[in-house]
Amino acid sequence: MIQTFYFNDLRTCCYVLYDEAGECAIIDPGCIKQSEKDRLVKFIEEKHLHPRMILQTHGHFDHVMGNAFVASKWNIPTYIAAADIPQIRRASSYGSYFGYEFEQPSEDLRDMKDGDIINVGSIQLKVLESPGHTEGGVLLYDEQGGYVFTGDTLFCGSIGRTDLPAGDFDKLSESIRTNVLPLPADTVVYPGHGPATDIGREKMTNPFLEDIIAREIDRQQTPAETQNA
Repeated sequence: MIQTFYFNDLRTCCYVLYDEAGECAIIDPGCIKQSEKDRLVKFIEEKHLHPRMILQTHGHFDHVMGNAFVASKWNIPTYIAAADIPQIRRASSYGSYFGYEFEQPSEDLRDMKDGDIINVGSIQLKVLESPGHTEGGVLLYDEQGGYVFTGDTLFCGSIGRTDLPAGDFDKLSESIRTNVLPLPADTVVYPGHGPATDIGREKMTNPFLEDIIAREIDRQQTPAETQNA
């Protein structure tokens, strides 16, 4: 099961992922106001859930504003790709430039690598590296459940920005080509901002994917010896 919260002024999506036994992970806790933290706690307590970990799709400040609170509240570690550890470690100072004051995220950091399987009770999430928006961005894919958490790689009708430090449009395009487009069309997409969507819809309607799809078609139609020339 998945519960979506929209937190902070940037409307960051925080997800509570949990199985039938109540084992759960908290994905991208962007809660900064006390009322937001209270909403998260209330939901977890009313559902009798057992938080086991924080999963960060990437380390930008709007996705980690509530990390310290959540980590302390339930005494749980944070999983994040090693390449984004510098991002999360400067998150509070970077956020302050934009007027957001929050506690520096937890230092109990665990590395997530491409291909890793993260077990949330009976749920298995596969880590898919997705650099481009940040160097250490990841997707979290539940093949059996038919959904993927895309962070700021892919949104409904858009893709992640690449004009911030460590952003790279070519890398983001390649991440989408290799790890997003091959997913089944009915895979539900839970992005870092905005409403949920699905892969099929985005292939058909997302204008930012048109060029990536066109280049992939050209690549597939080009003889291998020409590609390697």
